[in-house]
Amino acid sequence: MPSHMLNPHRHSGYAINLLLEGEIEFFADFKKHSVIAPALMFLSPDQVYQNVSGNMYKKVLISFNKDFLVNEVQGVLSCWEYMFSQEVIPVKDEATLEELQTYARLMQQEFNSNRPQKNLVLLNLLNAFIICSARLMSCKTKIVQMDSSQNKIVRQFKTLIDDNYLHRTQVTQYADMLYVTPDHLNDLIKSITGKTAKQIIDEKRIIEAKRLLFWGEHSVKQIGGHLNFEDDSYFNRFFKKHTGQTPALFQKNNREKYN
Repeated sequence: MPSHMLNPHRHSGYAINLLLEGEIEFFADFKKHSVIAPALMFLSPDQVYQNVSGNMYKKVLISFNKDFLVNEVQGVLSCWEYMFSQEVIPVKDEATLEELQTYARLMQQEFNSNRPQKNLVLLNLLNAFIICSARLMSCKTKIVQMDSSQNKIVRQFKTLIDDNYLHRTQVTQYADMLYVTPDHLNDLIKSITGKTAKQIIDEKRIIEAKRLLFWGEHSVKQIGGHLNFEDDSYFNRFFKKHTGQTPALFQKNNREKYN
């Protein structure tokens, strides 16, 4: 295991790990996972990751930023977000494991080459790898067909939240940036995700609050200020409304659970 993996760190892009041999115990945000090969492990942008055990293992790591994906993938591949929300998926089918390894080997060969259209080939191999991974899950209920304009707005909305959630917390602010009405944005987001636009904004703030509470050494008041809450009492009410517990209780319970 590389020594730097023992320290908590964030991934700025996506990461897919294909564990081929051995065992790994790791944190993804504030959840602890114990994984036995063969298995897939998925990490989304901004997640906090830390290996805590597994001195000897064999795995393939595929990492890429948000802009590297073909635009159509996140719309056509209906299981995309569902897949990355799973974090760990066992690979029990030998044929699928061999297929995944084949795509990974081809990606590595192409990455190390200097042939024309290298990025295009890598994109298509990555798409094939992701689709093969998605077949391991049952996500038929997640299938949603989007036209290109809908796909673009949903992706832009989520990207804008990632970049602006600290200072822009209202649907109207994002609607203005996307040149649509708040009602249209809300209807579109709800039809695609099953959640309102405000729910998605709030979920981003909650997940970041949880990360800071679990991994950081800051006070509840400091974290509330960082997330642009007017005062710590408002932050407490907001956090409890969405999680059922106060920030201090979440921090105490989770640190005691894993330490």
